[in-house]
Amino acid sequence: MIKTILCSAALIGTACTALADDPVGIPATAELIDGWQQPDGTRVSAVQITLADGWKTYWRAPGDAGIPPDFNWNGSRNLAGVSISWPTPKVFEQNGMRSVGYSNQVTLPITIAAKQANKPIKINLKMAIGVCKDICVPYTMSLKGTLGNTDGVPVPVIAAALAETPYSAAEAGAAGVSCTLSPSEDGMNITARLKLPSTGSNEHVVIEAGRPDVWVSEADTNRSGNTLVAKAEMIPNGSGPLALDRSAIRFTVMGSSHAVDLQGCSAG
Repeated sequence: MIKTILCSAALIGTACTALADDPVGIPATAELIDGWQQPDGTRVSAVQITLADGWKTYWRAPGDAGIPPDFNWNGSRNLAGVSISWPTPKVFEQNGMRSVGYSNQVTLPITIAAKQANKPIKINLKMAIGVCKDICVPYTMSLKGTLGNTDGVPVPVIAAALAETPYSAAEAGAAGVSCTLSPSEDGMNITARLKLPSTGSNEHVVIEAGRPDVWVSEADTNRSGNTLVAKAEMIPNGSGPLALDRSAIRFTVMGSSHAVDLQGCSAG
């Protein structure tokens, strides 16, 4: 049975380490890093996950061979909302399937809105993540700490992680996304046409339905000039008709040069 990591990270630089007697033998650590306060009063901090050589963990949309991460903030104090920024992941080939994630170490910037500005935020975070080497297993880590820094000076390690996030549509010169939806045997087929200059060789497109209860298959892609076509199937976790909000569908394009994050698609 996989054991849960229980630890405290109340001070910057304090790490949360996997239990030494863990029967799976997963050498994993996590750290809560205090950051800075933005002009609008929100705090920028980070969770840093470190794995030993050969291990990897997964991105928010992990692919067919991965395990999606889950973050539970229940029990935190003076916390009104949390947004996670995801640095550009890598695409891994594993047993004939693709997975999307990070190796060695990843810093996940978190933007936090406080209920009461200029007062410390008590973090109580339980992370359920997937880790993989020869096998892939779910793993749970807990972090508790206080974010109290209210100055406006960015912390370099967090700023560097923010700089590694995918380009926006404007930054990448994208001219929009159109998508066609049609019924499939188990859900719905999507064909998306992304008006986007090349992101480099070996372009990989991840499509997210905008609903946590809908699984999306690995996309088949092909490019013609500045148009990248991606086709996939969306399957709900249950019976009944599948209703999708086109504005919530998300497309992440990862090439050898850079990655791009595109939100929403029009009919077409």
